[in-house]
Amino acid sequence: MCNLYTMTATVDEMRRMFGPFEGDTTNLPPFDEIFPGYMAPVLRRKDDGGLKLERMKWGFPGPPAAGSRAVTNVRNLASPFWRNALQQPSRRCIVPVTTFCEWTGEVGRKQKVWFGLTPEHESPLFAFAGLWRPGEGGPFMAFLTCAANRTVGEVHPKAMPVMLRPSDAARWLDSPREDACRLAQPFEDTLMQRVG
Repeated sequence: MCNLYTMTATVDEMRRMFGPFEGDTTNLPPFDEIFPGYMAPVLRRKDDGGLKLERMKWGFPGPPAAGSRAVTNVRNLASPFWRNALQQPSRRCIVPVTTFCEWTGEVGRKQKVWFGLTPEHESPLFAFAGLWRPGEGGPFMAFLTCAANRTVGEVHPKAMPVMLRPSDAARWLDSPREDACRLAQPFEDTLMQRVG
């Protein structure tokens, strides 16, 4: 389960990658470590179809049956907990990312392993497929996970975040549920690498 990522791209890089948007259009500070419970930049559709940049808290408020602990990753797309958000394109979002971390080693001696895109990409920026919801104190977000590819699986074999190419962003945000959920596939190994 991914519980740490970075987003160090500029607003201009985000515009080049995902298109124009409204919202916090001044330069964002670098987000060198984003953990669950932290605020992070997120892009979502507005009512008029354009994109809006907002900061959202990472982690949906959890169900009472689970002790109300925040839910950060969307693992089971058939779960009733996510059904409403997946069904409504307006509740989908893209979470800009430059690298993400999985942990290796035993408890007490764990080490970070960072993953990102290969160097031939124009920018290290990509996105996770996310869901968001309004709530007390502001909006919340979580992102989808899927089976791990070989690159991530060598460190964390259970799962990896659903990574979107820029060309996939509109499909995730706008398509009917079944088509959007087809994007929940392991990212191509040839396009990513360990970066630290």
